[in-house]
Amino acid sequence: MSEPALRITEVFHSLQGETSTAGLPTVFVRLTGCPLRCQYCDTAYAFSGGEMRSIDDLLTQVTGYGARHVTVTGGEPLAQPDCHVLLAKLADAGFDVGLETSGALDVTGVDHRIRRIIDLKTPGSGEVGRNLWSNLADVRESDQIKFVICSRQDYDWARLKSDEYDLYGRAGEVLFSPSFTELEPSTLAAWILEDRLPVRFQLQLHKILWNDEPGR
Repeated sequence: MSEPALRITEVFHSLQGETSTAGLPTVFVRLTGCPLRCQYCDTAYAFSGGEMRSIDDLLTQVTGYGARHVTVTGGEPLAQPDCHVLLAKLADAGFDVGLETSGALDVTGVDHRIRRIIDLKTPGSGEVGRNLWSNLADVRESDQIKFVICSRQDYDWARLKSDEYDLYGRAGEVLFSPSFTELEPSTLAAWILEDRLPVRFQLQLHKILWNDEPGR
C-alpha cells in the first residue's frame, strides 16, 4: 500500500490573519485544487499545479518551524481525501490544528480534535448554491462559521442563516468579514453594532501587513 500523499501548493510560516487565533504565529499548509469559483477568491493560484508531498514529509517541515498552531487550507483541502490523514497526524503530533473549508463538502468525517472554520458562501460569492446545508447539523462548539459579506443583501442573508441554524448558540464563533474592495469595513462594523449581533468582526490581517503576497 502506497504512503498517503497530497498535492501541495505551499507551506509557510506566518501570522494567522483571521479567525479566533488571528495574530498568532501559524504554519499554513495550502492544498491544491478547489471545485468552487467564488468571484472574490484570492487564492486562484492554488486551483492547479502544486507538487505531490508525502504526509510524513509535510509533518517534518511543519515541525521545523517550531509553531504550535497549524492551519490546513486551500483551495478546498477536503477535495483531497487524504487530507483527513494529514489532519489526524497533525493532531497526534500535538499541534493546535484548524481546517479552513468552504462548507461545500462533507465535514462530518473530520477528526474531532480539529477546529473547523466553515466558510458559508453568501449570494455575493456566486457560489451560494454549493453550500452543503447538512453540515450545519454537525456544528459543535469548537467550530467557527464564517461569512464573507459583499453587500447589505449578503449581511441580511447571513443574519437569517445564523438565526435559522442557531449558529450563535451552537458554534464557538460566528465570523463576519467584509469582502476586500467590495464593502467598506466600517460599514459592516456599523451594521453589526446597530443590530447588536453576537458575531466576531474580522479583517484579513495578512492583507494589511503584506498586501496579500502569497507565501506570507
